[in-house]
Amino acid sequence: MRKHISTIIAILVFITGLSLLLYPTVSNYWNSKHQTAVVANYTDTLAKMDDKDKQAAIDSAISYNSGLVSNSGRFTPDDSELSLYKSLLNADGTGMMGYITIPEIRCKLAIYHSVDDSVLQVGVGHLEGSSLPVGGSSTHCVISGHRGLPSARLFTDIDRLEKGDLFYLHVYGKVLAYEVDKISVVEPEDYGPLEIEEGKDLCTLLTCTPYGINTQRLMVRGHRVVDSLYDESNITSDAARVDTLVVASCVGVVFLLVGFIVSKIWRLRGREKKFVVYCVYFFLFLYVLLFSQVIIRV
Repeated sequence: MRKHISTIIAILVFITGLSLLLYPTVSNYWNSKHQTAVVANYTDTLAKMDDKDKQAAIDSAISYNSGLVSNSGRFTPDDSELSLYKSLLNADGTGMMGYITIPEIRCKLAIYHSVDDSVLQVGVGHLEGSSLPVGGSSTHCVISGHRGLPSARLFTDIDRLEKGDLFYLHVYGKVLAYEVDKISVVEPEDYGPLEIEEGKDLCTLLTCTPYGINTQRLMVRGHRVVDSLYDESNITSDAARVDTLVVASCVGVVFLLVGFIVSKIWRLRGREKKFVVYCVYFFLFLYVLLFSQVIIRV
């Protein structure tokens, strides 16, 4: 009888360990599905908008950007400035401005207003005070994202970008292409590289570095280019490329093990059976708690 109990407990420990190992993969898969859904919803919303309304929204953003050039305190906006900022480029009311695609690392991410932590857990944020992502002379848009989250890749791989690589901003039906021309590492309080440069159309991707330590900031800057060929066919949301066969196999293994445990429990009697049932409930609670975090994050 003790042999059965030890076998069941060993299997439960194995399932818990397997769950911990699968958490980043499964969580990233969930986030990928979430990114795909929000981008699709954004695209559908724009498809229903009149072209005049789209252009009016872009014109308002251009006007906002022109006011930033002479605003020395633009990175510390007051409440009225924040209210105006959040009202611009907000087609579906969710705060989503558009989305970014980075072919080199096969990444597609929704861009939201602000860099609040709630935003950066599920997408990338536009740094308030930087130019809105509509392009134009004397503009500098800044897009910020996390690296190394267990629940999503986000900007984890942007350190792989090199000078000459391209990334694209998709905003209100327009596609703006930027070519990487400068990669730098700075201190968190150093906003110098994010300043607007007269006559230039710039966009900087901003994240933490070194990976897992996050004491500095990695800046990948690009300048606007035209006539660049864009192909979205090989890009997946959140750079998540999960083999569905692997996921299905892992889930199948878990269910088989649970079935085996149940069959063993029915052979037990008395106190041994009650003890094992409590153990199963405990490990099942841990399992549900772990994977509920995946759903909460996305």
